[in-house]
Order: sequence, then structure tokens, then C-alpha cells
Amino acid sequence: MNDVLFERAKAVIPGGVNSPVRAFRAVGGTPRFVQRAQGAYFWDADGKKYIDYIGSWGPMILGHGHPAVLEAVQKAALDGFSFGAPTEREVELAEAIIAAVPSLEMVRLVSSGTEAGMSALRLARGATGRSKIIKFEGCYHGHADALLVKAGSGLATFGNPTSAGVPPEVVAQTIVLEFNNVEQLEEAFKIHGPELACLMIEPIAGNMNFVRSSVPFMKRCRELCSQYGALLVFDEVMSGFRVALGSAQSIYAQLIPGFEPDMTVLGKVIGGGMPLAAFGGKRAVMEKLAPLGPVYQAGTLSGNPVATACGLATLKEISKPGFFETLGTRTQHLVTGLTQAAHAAGLPFCGDCQGGMFGFFLMEPLPQNYATVMTTDGPKFNAFFHAMLDAGVYFAPALYEAGFVSAAHTDADIDATVQAAAAHFAKA
Repeated sequence: MNDVLFERAKAVIPGGVNSPVRAFRAVGGTPRFVQRAQGAYFWDADGKKYIDYIGSWGPMILGHGHPAVLEAVQKAALDGFSFGAPTEREVELAEAIIAAVPSLEMVRLVSSGTEAGMSALRLARGATGRSKIIKFEGCYHGHADALLVKAGSGLATFGNPTSAGVPPEVVAQTIVLEFNNVEQLEEAFKIHGPELACLMIEPIAGNMNFVRSSVPFMKRCRELCSQYGALLVFDEVMSGFRVALGSAQSIYAQLIPGFEPDMTVLGKVIGGGMPLAAFGGKRAVMEKLAPLGPVYQAGTLSGNPVATACGLATLKEISKPGFFETLGTRTQHLVTGLTQAAHAAGLPFCGDCQGGMFGFFLMEPLPQNYATVMTTDGPKFNAFFHAMLDAGVYFAPALYEAGFVSAAHTDADIDATVQAAAAHFAKA
């Protein structure tokens, strides 16, 4: 049935999918069409059950179909799907987000991570009166034109589009640097500092698999932004409320005295699986947004009443004492188990995790930037992916994507995953 559905889809949807990585182009084979999901599992169109480690690419931190979330969504749906007018629930969600993330004083709700990242970039430019921005190779901030860019040929040059349809002039003000390279960062600020509106970064990158910013690198990002008057923008669409209740920035705040970003982009977990995202920051910056200020941003479905109900119920559950300690222990159990299984078979393997987010590489040691990540063995990963898929374990169908453990995963799920991996490694 998966094959039949894929053929039907390809006739009416480009590539047969509505988001490219779902197509299995990187790993080969036919994508699984999901019929239903519950807890830590989903079932495909052929009725096969899988342990799910993508969780809708991060939002399903409680697992699929959590009773409290389902109840909240069903109740909200009965009151109406969308109003195009303010609701109390969007205020409550904004208050809940701000209470958990100390750097935020105001937030604006939107419908997708791409929309949030695009809007944050516009606001940074509008608030500073500057045009140039810094981003890092391997960090993904959604598919807005100005952020679909790869590195230029040097620090004095700018990026080049990585997608057809993006004119070079659109990314002409985007400077792309190497992740975790302090020397290059300092040189870029020396050259462009007074013209920079912002530095946008994933503190824990999830689209070159799982690669975290080093503490010295992050400390220098903050210092240089402060020195030159650029805004430090944290893209926590993936890591927000996933690696810790206070998001990744709370982890760096424990390691760097006085640390906080100027703006934050959030998504995924705050919507609990519904289309919802947000961007926020200090009041003085956020009040530059319309209708108070000159920076325009709007959205018909922003603050959607069903999505905010889903997000609020999710945040309530993950705010319970001990939630992230338990989730982090289980995720570490998975990463440690996979690593030990690979090493027992004499294979290179390394991994890292934080909270419910993880990544692994068929190489050693842990890579610190995109160029190193790109040297990992693609064919070996593809073989691993399909072996796990055959065993009923669903990892991301791409070498460069992080994975996610939910509160619904059990120790038995983790053990079954490690056993399946060990069986593959023994034959590899």
C-alpha cells in the first residue's frame, strides 16, 4: 500500500511529498505513509508498527495522542476552528512561554518556524536600521529566501543562494560563517560589525544532525553582538522546550554568567503538533512591530485557538517536576546503547544528546561543524537506516537530521532499538 500511495502522490504532488526529506531521496526506497500514531509508535499504510524517533520532527515531546492534549484540542475545536480575532488562550500561551524563558518579555505568535524566523530577521533589521546578517553553515532557519544561503569565498564576501528562485541580490547581505569557529567569527565582526543587524544561530543545530555550539564560541557570539550593537537571535524552533524547559539558552545561561539572547525563535513543541510558532525578545525590540511600530508582520491564522489549546496543554505537561530529568535519562540511554553496540562490533560511532533531542554519527570524534559532518559515510548510514526500518524502528530518513525521544518511549522501546542496531552492526 505504501508503494501504491506513493505512485498516486507523485502524480499530484511534486516528488510525492509536501516536504522534501519525507521522500526518502537521500536513503532510497519508498516513504512510509502513516495511517495512525499512538504514544511512541506509528503504523504505516500496510499496518506495520514502528518505534518513532522523529515525532513529527520534534513537536511530539509527550508522544502521540497524549490524553490531556487530546482533551484540550477536542474541547477547543467545539468552540470554533479560527476567529481572526484575539482570544484569551493566545494570551495564556504567550504568558506561559515568557514565564519559562527569562530572555523573553514579549512574543508574537505565528504559524510556522519559517514564518517566525523570517519575521525575526525583518524585525532585527527594522530595530537596528542595519541590513547585514550573520548565519552559520549547517544551521537551518526555515526556507525564507534570505536564509537559503551557503558560504561565500571569504569573510569579505557574502553568501550565494542554495535554491533556484532566490536571486543573488536577496542574499547579498547574508554572511555565512563556519559553526564553532571563534577566529572566523571575530574577523567577520571586525570587517562588518557596524553594519550587522543580527547574528542568527541554532544553539544546538539539528539540521546537520546534532551539533552543539561550544561554550567559548557562544560566549564570543554574545560579546561581539553586544560590542557592535547587533542582535543575538537564537533559533530554538527545534531545541526550544525540547532540550530543557527553559530551552537551550537556559543551558548556556548556566555556563556563561549573565548570558541571554536578544531575540528567540520558537516552534514545534510550543504547538504540540499543531501549526504554531513564535518569535520574541525584549520589549523595546518587540514594540517595533505593527501595530505599535513600523515593522509589519501579520497572519490570518496566527494564534489559532485550536493550536494554542494544543500548545498550552503540552507546556503544562512538560512543566511538571522531573519531566526533563526523566526524558534526558531515557535519551542518554538510547545514545549510550547505540554507541556501545557499534563499538562492540568494532565500528566507528559517536553521539550526543540533550533533553529529548539526540544525534549520532558513523564516525569519531563528534563533529563540530558542517564540513566535518559532511565527511561521514552516507552509504553506511543508508544501510543502517533500512535495517532499522525493517526492524520496525523509524529514524529520520536523512543522514543530517537530529532525532527525538518522547515521554512515551519506554526502556523496553530503547532496548529493542539498541538490540536491532546491534544485530545490524554485527553484520556490517
